[in-house]
Amino acid sequence: MKVATEKAHFNVETIRKDFPILSRKVNGYPLVYFDNAATSQTPQQVIDTIVDYYSRYNANIHRGVHTLSQEATDAYEEARIKIQKHFNAEKSHEIIFTSGTTHAINLVASGFASLLKKGDEIIVSALEHHSNIVPWQMLCEKTGAQLKVIPMGEEGALKMDEFEALLSERTKLVFVNHVSNALGTVNPVKEIIKKAHEVGAAVLLDGAQAAPHIKADVQELDVDFYVVSAHKMCGPTGVGVLYGKEEWLNKLPPYQGGGEMIATVTFEKTTYADLPHKFEAGTPNICGGIAFGAALDYMNNIGFDTIAAYEQELLEYATEKLREIEGLKIYGTSGEKTAVISFNIGDIHPYDIGTIIDKLGIAVRTGHHCAQPVMDFYGIPGTVRASFAFYNTKEEIDVFVKAVERAKNMLS
Repeated sequence: MKVATEKAHFNVETIRKDFPILSRKVNGYPLVYFDNAATSQTPQQVIDTIVDYYSRYNANIHRGVHTLSQEATDAYEEARIKIQKHFNAEKSHEIIFTSGTTHAINLVASGFASLLKKGDEIIVSALEHHSNIVPWQMLCEKTGAQLKVIPMGEEGALKMDEFEALLSERTKLVFVNHVSNALGTVNPVKEIIKKAHEVGAAVLLDGAQAAPHIKADVQELDVDFYVVSAHKMCGPTGVGVLYGKEEWLNKLPPYQGGGEMIATVTFEKTTYADLPHKFEAGTPNICGGIAFGAALDYMNNIGFDTIAAYEQELLEYATEKLREIEGLKIYGTSGEKTAVISFNIGDIHPYDIGTIIDKLGIAVRTGHHCAQPVMDFYGIPGTVRASFAFYNTKEEIDVFVKAVERAKNMLS
């Protein structure tokens, strides 16, 4: 009943007016933006927050006694608290600002270089984005630890029985995306975390693709690390967050050295600042952090239950319409997925489809989506990926489907 009540107040045409870019034309056609998994669009409310920061109180934080510095510091730390509350972290200092998901993952990987040894094992899944594969490969090269992979099935879901078989007392870390960026699969993360903890392993969830659709509760999940990017959640690029349990963040050494992350510095010895500043060396993306808080305010005002319900409608509608196109194959058919559809048509290269429909004003992503092992599993070079957001419409899907049919006819 809660979802139905919230949906009654949801009007997509009203929402669309908040996004200036949605009114523009591309190649003479109204923009249809279906590349939300790569980056979401930004509402005027967040744009106004950015303009307000640079217009009224642009100053460095944590260091100045003057008014502008204090105002910027207050706004930045208020944003940290907004993020803490959104993800239900126990403490605000468990929220570390980063430049994005990739930075956050590398921060954790760098820290574990001092905690792992030869013979230890770490586990990733076959569904991972390159940013949740490469840092762990580098970590294994440094430490002598071994990388294990949870295999996937044809429908794009992880094989959980084989995951359990991989776990042992040698398992120290498990890294899995909450949602696959290539297929939209929602992984059974609560079960993964529980099983990993039973053998004493820590778990990092890549929440970049989940966070725009699912309001993750890090305490309820009992996850050790959770990482996200603001630009996939109606916020700006160049800012993200690492959530880490306090006990783990205290175990990890600093990732970078410099100003802000120190307590005292002499040429003989340096002592480090307390959390969260221990991991926030240098001047941060102050405006980005504040704008991330504004983006969360915007999305929470709509309601994540409302967003999820509407995007599920879009997913089901688009899936039904696309399946009417002869020769079209959808990759990733798990029963639990977000509003992402990856597909190919026969032997037509996805790049060619993407290029043609771009001429009709439609933005999609083509290629391997930084998930090359997923494409290798299916034996394909890549896919066309359409990813929907709460400001998209069924009418846009109709335009998109007709454009795909047109591209098919031109390329067949």
